[in-house]
Amino acid sequence: MRHPFEDSPPFIPMTDAVAATFDSALRVALEEDVGAGDVTTNSIIPESAAATADIVIRRRGILAGLALGLRTFALLEPRIHVERRADDGARVEAGSAVARVSGPARSILTAERVALNLLGRLCGIATLTRSYVDEVLGFPAKISDTRKTTPGLRALERYAVRAGGGVNHRFGLHDAVLIKDNHLAAVGSVVEAVARARSAATGLVIEVECDTLEQVRAALEAGADAVLLDNMDNVTISSAVKAARGKAMVEASGGVNLRTVRGIASTGVDVISVGSLTHGAISLDVALDFILHQG
Repeated sequence: MRHPFEDSPPFIPMTDAVAATFDSALRVALEEDVGAGDVTTNSIIPESAAATADIVIRRRGILAGLALGLRTFALLEPRIHVERRADDGARVEAGSAVARVSGPARSILTAERVALNLLGRLCGIATLTRSYVDEVLGFPAKISDTRKTTPGLRALERYAVRAGGGVNHRFGLHDAVLIKDNHLAAVGSVVEAVARARSAATGLVIEVECDTLEQVRAALEAGADAVLLDNMDNVTISSAVKAARGKAMVEASGGVNLRTVRGIASTGVDVISVGSLTHGAISLDVALDFILHQG
């Protein structure tokens, strides 16, 4: 049985057509910000004014979400022309102009904050992910996200993880079984929990979160497809990897940071899941350099 990590979608830069599938989310974001209208812009900028603006990355990082940001401008005002100058997944230097928008000045200014918020957020996730991926170079371990995502934005944040070179964990509660400590507390036995899951969740991968080597051995004996080693030290992780070799995939998680991730990777684990890829990423500094052309 294949593990979800093996089926994590390969990274393909988002096309305009894919960006359009997120129109409903973009409309909600625009409505939240614009409401009844941009009173500042509309009171200062003539309706006939046109403008050109470059989207500029202020800090070195990994680009992600550019098509989505550009779609925000076009969704608010179809007359805005967008020109992409870089692709998601690329490493961009500080000061890089990754796109240009041109058209009605009011609309460009009104859409600016929503577009840049989304772009900066996704670039921040991709950039942090790449930092982790770079730290484990030379080892087989893959860097994975978790379900610790922003509600409603999971698909986009997972896309940004892939843009940074990471892989995706299960999307939600529906596409894989992950038996965690509270499940085990409710059932009382690793063997029983795996047996129940195997009977009811036919065809799905079954993973067991383990706090001890005893739980790892129980999960392997029960036929789990994967074990998640929660907050184990590297010596214990190494022992678990040896026990699971040829039997189950091994994932390490809990307390992972850029100082510890390489040591964890050296134990031979298959996957290291890092919740902070999404819940702890700092948005990349993205700006709009604006030139007004009076109409």
